[in-house]
Amino acid sequence: MARVRERRWPRGALAGVCAGLAVLSGCRSPVPFYADGHRPDAPVFGLGGPMPYVEPDDAATARPDVSGGRTGGLAEASRALGRIAPVYGWTRPGMLSAAVRGLPARIWVTNTARRAVELIDPETLQVVRRLRVGNVPREIVPSWDLRTLWISDGGGTLVPMDARTGRRGAPVAVASPHDLYFTPDGRTALVMTGTLRRIDFRDPRTMRLHYALRVPCDGVGHADFSATGDYVIATCERSGQVVRVDPRRRTVTGVLLLHRRAAPKDVRLSPDGTVFYVSDPVAEGVWVIDAERFGKLGFIRTGPGAGGLTPSRDGTILYVSGRGTISLIDFAARRVVGRWRLPNAGSTGMGGVSADGKVLWLPGRSPDLVYAISTETGRPVHAIRAGTGAVGLCVFPQPGRYSLGHTGNFR
Repeated sequence: MARVRERRWPRGALAGVCAGLAVLSGCRSPVPFYADGHRPDAPVFGLGGPMPYVEPDDAATARPDVSGGRTGGLAEASRALGRIAPVYGWTRPGMLSAAVRGLPARIWVTNTARRAVELIDPETLQVVRRLRVGNVPREIVPSWDLRTLWISDGGGTLVPMDARTGRRGAPVAVASPHDLYFTPDGRTALVMTGTLRRIDFRDPRTMRLHYALRVPCDGVGHADFSATGDYVIATCERSGQVVRVDPRRRTVTGVLLLHRRAAPKDVRLSPDGTVFYVSDPVAEGVWVIDAERFGKLGFIRTGPGAGGLTPSRDGTILYVSGRGTISLIDFAARRVVGRWRLPNAGSTGMGGVSADGKVLWLPGRSPDLVYAISTETGRPVHAIRAGTGAVGLCVFPQPGRYSLGHTGNFR
């Protein structure tokens, strides 16, 4: 794992040491966790002490065990180079599951005014179908087996839709569903019930409640699993915390305060399984969390409204949607390497990448547009008038063996 140094280095001192000893020692300068000219020791929110430097080592590019079995920890798993696929090793272009082969590509977008979900054809860039939901739709979540799309709504229900036919199933009463996830083994559905301060463990097909776990934080909303699936971390937007849960034992195993004024939102695991990235629109950036030790490593400043997190199809870049911009974080370097601007765009929500990786799809909340952005140029290919107050967008199908939920977290 990365080694944290708390002290500050004199300007240029470390670079000079590295230059002089590079041949002998392979020294590398620390990677600052602030971008765009911000000093690496600049405090978040203007409060507290300096954020630490993080010096990368060989473990930063290692690939951990994702076989699902228990190991001696990520550090040990990281040393098994060349034998184990990375976290997103099954989500590359063309790696579609047999469950979705032959299914036409569609962009599913919520329309709160019409209480419906609209389907966009990415080839014609037109809305080709509108599916009635009943209540106000919020999130669109692919099921673990990729055969159903679950629509959460403001009326306290989850509505199943057949991914192939679009036929609506019977709504299931679920208390305060903010987002929906599935354990990597497909045996359990996890419903994040933010207003009730709990995570509901449910049957992944019927959504029958098995167990309600109270969590010691407020506003639990989004989550992601470790590389081995042994635990899940969830963001608590209202209390500035991140909570860690053992899904097998159904217990809370850790709580981490990011900052008393933080508002953590989305979360994604790095391709090597060593860190979690947590977006924070209030702090205007992304927190970096040590996956093994469950502690803060640093912070990457991206810009206002940092919200949705989407890995690129090749697993090298993390797209961070913001207010009128998309920031590109290099997974290996852990820093911002680019920024795309959306002209005349307000806030953008959580989206997804096309199956071939060439287009990033994002919902716009003001105005009510859906943006298709080229991942090669960073320019909008098209802006489609679809949805009203769109908060949910799902690109489906996508490569992957199964879905962990959310707007499309596949592995």
